[in-house]
Amino acid sequence: MPNINVRGLSVQTKERLRVRAAQAGLSLEAYARRALQKASVEGEAEPQPILALAEKYFGPAGGVELNLPSRSTQRVTPDFS
Repeated sequence: MPNINVRGLSVQTKERLRVRAAQAGLSLEAYARRALQKASVEGEAEPQPILALAEKYFGPAGGVELNLPSRSTQRVTPDFS
C-alpha cells in the first residue's frame, strides 16, 4: 500500500484533526485516510449534456440577443475586361 507524508501542517491543524479523530473513535491516521478517500471521490464532476450547459449560460430562451450592424449594399463586381 502506498504511503503519503504531509509536511508543513501547523500544530493547531494537527491538534484539531487529532481531536476530531478521537471524537469519531478513530486514530489520526485512520481519520486522515478516510478524509482523503472521501475527498478523492467528492471532486469528480459528472459530465453535463451540452443542452444543459447552453441553458445555464444563455437562459431558457435558447440564445442571446446580438446587436449586429445593418448590412450595406453588396460590393460592385470588378470588370477585368
